[in-house]
Amino acid sequence: MDELKIPSMHAKILVSRGFTNPAEVKEFLSADAGVLHDPFLLHDMDKAVARIKQAIADGEHIVVYGDYDADGVTSVSVLTTALERLGADVSFVIPNRFSHGYGPNSGLFQEIADLGASLIITVDNGVSGIEQAAYAKSIGLDLIITDHHEIGETLPEADAVIHPRHPDGHYPFGELAGVGVAFKLATALLGEAPLDLLEFAAIGTVADLVPLLDENRYFVKEGIRRLRMSSRPGIQALAKAGGTELRQFTEETLGFMVGPRLNAPGRLGDADAAVDLLKADEPTVAAGIAAELDRLNKERQALVNGITQEALAMVEAEYGNDIPHVFVLAKEGWNPGVIGIVSSRITEKFHRPSIILSIDPEAGTAKGSARSVEGFDMYQGLAKNRDILPHFGGHQMAAGMTLKLEDVDTLRNQLNRQAADMLTDEQLTATVSIDVPLTIGEIEVGVLESLEQLRPFGMSFPKPVYMIENTSVASIRKIGAAKNHLKLELEDGGHKLDAIGFSQGPLADEMTHGMSLNVIGDLQVNEWNNFKKPQILIEDIRSEERQVFDLRGIRDPQRWVGTIPKEKVLYVAFQPNTKTYFAPFLPDADIRMAEDCTGDAAVESLVLLDIPDQQRQLEQLMTLFSPGRIYAHFYAPESRYFDGIPSRQEFGWYFTFLKKRGTFDIRNQGGQLAKHKGWKIDTIYFMSKVFFELGFVKIENGAVIAEPAAGKRDLAEAPAYKERQQQIEMEERLLYAPYHELKQWFQQVQQVQAVEEETVWT
Repeated sequence: MDELKIPSMHAKILVSRGFTNPAEVKEFLSADAGVLHDPFLLHDMDKAVARIKQAIADGEHIVVYGDYDADGVTSVSVLTTALERLGADVSFVIPNRFSHGYGPNSGLFQEIADLGASLIITVDNGVSGIEQAAYAKSIGLDLIITDHHEIGETLPEADAVIHPRHPDGHYPFGELAGVGVAFKLATALLGEAPLDLLEFAAIGTVADLVPLLDENRYFVKEGIRRLRMSSRPGIQALAKAGGTELRQFTEETLGFMVGPRLNAPGRLGDADAAVDLLKADEPTVAAGIAAELDRLNKERQALVNGITQEALAMVEAEYGNDIPHVFVLAKEGWNPGVIGIVSSRITEKFHRPSIILSIDPEAGTAKGSARSVEGFDMYQGLAKNRDILPHFGGHQMAAGMTLKLEDVDTLRNQLNRQAADMLTDEQLTATVSIDVPLTIGEIEVGVLESLEQLRPFGMSFPKPVYMIENTSVASIRKIGAAKNHLKLELEDGGHKLDAIGFSQGPLADEMTHGMSLNVIGDLQVNEWNNFKKPQILIEDIRSEERQVFDLRGIRDPQRWVGTIPKEKVLYVAFQPNTKTYFAPFLPDADIRMAEDCTGDAAVESLVLLDIPDQQRQLEQLMTLFSPGRIYAHFYAPESRYFDGIPSRQEFGWYFTFLKKRGTFDIRNQGGQLAKHKGWKIDTIYFMSKVFFELGFVKIENGAVIAEPAAGKRDLAEAPAYKERQQQIEMEERLLYAPYHELKQWFQQVQQVQAVEEETVWT
């Protein structure tokens, strides 16, 4: 912090990513064109450049053969632009996902040859096209392959294979995206780096989820800087279609707004439109294409949502609660262009590797996409089943494949056996890695805005997951038209911070004011009416405290019954009449008498309908269920707290009165005495019962008769006196105490439980 003059937040982010040397940090943050490696360090680059320059000199027709995703279309845009600047006769071809499939296609190669081309340059594909490369040679086509995908056991026969991890090469950085490799080839051809084309390189690099280190970091950082002031009609039209200003572009804009729109046409049909948009010269043409891509993206979103729901229903029907190690789900009619996104959603929801397959019954094949989790290399997993996978390719975390329909069950069974041997329970449990713990005092608008110097965030330099520790809730609200969002005001040492939880409105019913919690999420600057303030977008909330919800004093049960969770909830009554009273309001609820509770149910929410006779009854319930949430209603139709207990002087006067009278008809004369003394009639009945239990009087036919020979005894020995004392104490502690005292009492019970459990364990 001192040497680099950076805030504590920035320092924490850097240290959590392994940067501890200020000099290394300075070099990392100042990444400029000096980080670019010599493109001729790539194996076969010299051969590729020589062959391409010969083709340009001889006027040969060159075809750039791309891929239909965002990395592929930006790769095509980079390389065709560079070749055009060199005066090449160049066009591009992108295979159709549905009719040609991924990568090199012999039929397309034949069409290219028939059109008079003599040289094909692949971008973002080709390294797995062994048979197709041989076919190209057989029909007289020269072939240069540029790719970054996993290399198989053998390389295709081509005039040049440019790959950052070529087994015979020694390139310093092996994690380039397809567009990165295309950019290196463009640099070698032009004799200098075409920095204006970093706009395209940044998009493809972010979209392909490669590590944002070394050259990739520079591509994205400088590319975003240029995108923010881009004059390209296609980029401007994309920004407008996505409702984003160029000056607000970040790596997240590229990943979540630009990338999906460039992917959309290739997912649903022909990807050429994406290249046409990026290279468009006329604003009106660009606007038209961008609008069409936006429409296709919305269509794609609807398809994804529909297939995801079908896949989830299939999981429920086939597996129930017996979740497998690997999902392999297949169905006829699923669009092959979007099943990769569906696979991502299934993997994210269940934290399991998944393969989603689209069945073609006429061809008898299933074509699919896979996503994985840490600990299971999907590419290697598929490679072990290559005997039933005639076509597959990809990475550790994502892959694609085609197989015969009759082999789907075999693939499912074998992958599950492999995963069962490799994945531990811990690896199959979804976790959130928190790397930047903060206090609210560290979070300021200026600090958040200065995070720009650390960007871009992405693979291998991930966006921080911030945690605000031990903060308290100053206010809780549900917001939005449907009240489905959560807004909190967090407080810590005099500092306050707004927290927003989209689609987390129901959590408001599980939280209480003043509760202590930890919040994780993303920090942002919220600007409204030219006023800026920091806020955290909530990802998750954790509290170690038992939550106590105060329902006391709400006479009408219908006002609070709807706020109680529906699952794992138990309603407890201590008095028999209470259960009868609440039954009409809670017809479907599990209402139990306290003495009937056995701990047989998993209880997260405990609703206390009335007041126990003794504190120990409540403590036993807490120990039995250890609920995370307590709803305290404490219905008390006959409160004794304000009546109190008659004083010893009042007891003394009444006993003297009884001895003088000998016999007192309490039923006929009690009201008159109460009026004379200013007592309630209940007070006279209560004192009479205490005297009776102590043997001071007899009660016969409504008459209280003094016992002349009664000895001395303490009033507190009478059960009625003890019961009244306990009831008043319980009402004082539970019904009439301020909320913070009530919550503190339950917290103390929780702490005692924890100590007892630790003692037993020890």
